Amino acid sequence: MEKIIETIVTAIQDKKGKDIVSLDLTGFDGAICSHFVVCNADSTAQVAGIADGVEEAMLEKLGEKVWRIEGQQNAFWIAMDYLDVVVHIFQTELREYYKLEELWADAPIKKYDYEL
Repeated sequence: MEKIIETIVTAIQDKKGKDIVSLDLTGFDGAICSHFVVCNADSTAQVAGIADGVEEAMLEKLGEKVWRIEGQQNAFWIAMDYLDVVVHIFQTELREYYKLEELWADAPIKKYDYEL
């Protein structure tokens, strides 16, 4: 699991994603996955670029294909499903609006500086 999260976080950092966090949801009944990785970017072009970078890195480094991806049409909020890990890439204003981390406020959170 750590290798998957590390690969995703590095790909986000490579595309200058901001405020990267991972939430450990393993202790929650009904959680759709074991981890969320969340970040934001200031433009739809950057949101789309981060998603492309994550998809490319996961395939190249781990041979993992994204199971499902939503939000590419408008790139305001892209969700990428890797079964155990779901990646949420928000445009900055939408992340502030939806406050996804607050919905899972009891989950252990790990924050990532710009460089791993």
